[in-house]
Amino acid sequence: MDVQALIKEQVTSNPVVLYMKGTAQSPQCGFSANVVQTLNACGVTGLFTVDVLADPEIRQGIKDYSDWPTVPQLYVHGKFIGGSDIVSEMYNNGELQRLLHKDFQS
Repeated sequence: MDVQALIKEQVTSNPVVLYMKGTAQSPQCGFSANVVQTLNACGVTGLFTVDVLADPEIRQGIKDYSDWPTVPQLYVHGKFIGGSDIVSEMYNNGELQRLLHKDFQS
């Protein structure tokens, strides 16, 4: 499976996907840590994460897939939401909670 097909499969097979540096338990950059903390604050469980530091092809492939130059990248139901700043802005105005509330809050 090529990288683009793998990414498409990941974002469409999992409700919430975060491409990040490190893991949810051990983020390797502040921006990735911010998104994980924000999703935790929204009550997201079952977050599927992909550590882009572990695979250079995925690291570049996700940037090509979304046409977005940076990581982290958040996807909800296959839709690209954005990076750390966008996630924070959406959280601060309540939009992220509304987006996630229906299916993902415990």
